[in-house]
Amino acid sequence: MKFEELSINPGILRNCRKMGYTTPTKIQQKAIPPVLEGRDLLGLAQTGTGKTAAFALPILDRLAKAPVKGKRPVRALVLTPTRELAIQIVDNFHRYGESLPLKTTVIFGGVKQGAQVEQLKRGTDVLIATPGRLLDLVGQGLLDLGQVEIFVLDEADRMLDMGFIHDVKKISALLVNKQQTLLFSATMPKEISGLAASLLKNPVRVEATPVSTPIEKIEQAVYFVEKKDKSALLMELLKDKSVTSALVFTRTKHEADKVVRVLNKGHVKAMAIHGNKSQNARQNALAAFKNHQIRVLVATDIAARGIDIERLSHVVNFNIPNISETYVHRIGRTARAGESGVAISFCQTDERPYLKDIEKLIRYTIPVRKAPKINQESVMTLAELEARNQSEAKSEAKRPGSSKAVRTQTRNEQKSAASQRSARRRFAGQGKSETAHQ
Repeated sequence: MKFEELSINPGILRNCRKMGYTTPTKIQQKAIPPVLEGRDLLGLAQTGTGKTAAFALPILDRLAKAPVKGKRPVRALVLTPTRELAIQIVDNFHRYGESLPLKTTVIFGGVKQGAQVEQLKRGTDVLIATPGRLLDLVGQGLLDLGQVEIFVLDEADRMLDMGFIHDVKKISALLVNKQQTLLFSATMPKEISGLAASLLKNPVRVEATPVSTPIEKIEQAVYFVEKKDKSALLMELLKDKSVTSALVFTRTKHEADKVVRVLNKGHVKAMAIHGNKSQNARQNALAAFKNHQIRVLVATDIAARGIDIERLSHVVNFNIPNISETYVHRIGRTARAGESGVAISFCQTDERPYLKDIEKLIRYTIPVRKAPKINQESVMTLAELEARNQSEAKSEAKRPGSSKAVRTQTRNEQKSAASQRSARRRFAGQGKSETAHQ
């Protein structure tokens, strides 16, 4: 099947050809026709299956057929869990809808609302939003959702993980003119099944790449390694020139920062993205990675959810995830668009039960690789790095001329001067007293 067979707006088709799209993916083939017909849709699709185009292309087509004159009300709302995914989706809408008489706007938290409010005042046909900022602007009376015709809930399972389900229900209740709902999720836990039942009317159910099956063409491997040796093993593996770009997953934000420090100390350019980073810092790190200014991006799961990186050569699980489906989401970021990719996992002793659960889910025994000889003398472990940083901080404080040493010296000098002044006052007072007595 070709895109031309889907009866999509010619302008959209031209934009797809510019982007190199010729054949729709499975999810696009299955989802686009019913969405064009105005049907509700339940889409089970993992990251990397092309689901954004599966809803963006037919939405643009439908809205372009009936453009609104004058101020544009929000007619299509796409709700997504993270800022990164929202930015990625709005970028795709802009590229698919180039030259169409439609406007798409994105709003998300973590930045000042002023610029976003100004864009909304000018009107928009399609709004991409994260739940928190959306409800905030609605509460301030700065956003009206009363004319939304099409509602898309993307990454519904991640919405659940992040505690946004109640917000989703609040937002859905505001959509009094809603005519069509599209819900996409990589997994279907009971809570999401219940949400889908409440939001969707007689939906068409489509699936692409079942959650229990990792995306094809991914070479998987696991190294059994103790926690203290993981950073050294990562440095060793990065010596391989075939690792042109690596997305490294850690369990915590703190560990992500530590891994970046280890890599940078070892002259490997790396940056981190996680919830403690500002929006600008996260966008800059992602842009640097996509532009090949850095070779390694270290991320936590929530920060990386929905990130689309073309030609990602490797995914590294620095920690084995304790939720099996998370493993599938992680490795699905490589081997996209027909490319091959490698997924490597570091498994310490207490993570082996997680590995067994993953293998049970994907029905595949991940090959074990023998760890290469690690030169611990040239690569510091995370604990050693932390100890060294603390040692350097102490040495810096003691070093003459250092800012901390100068501050300490200044405080000591001030205390000494104060003591001397106090002594002089006491001495002078004593002298006056003696003179008076005499």
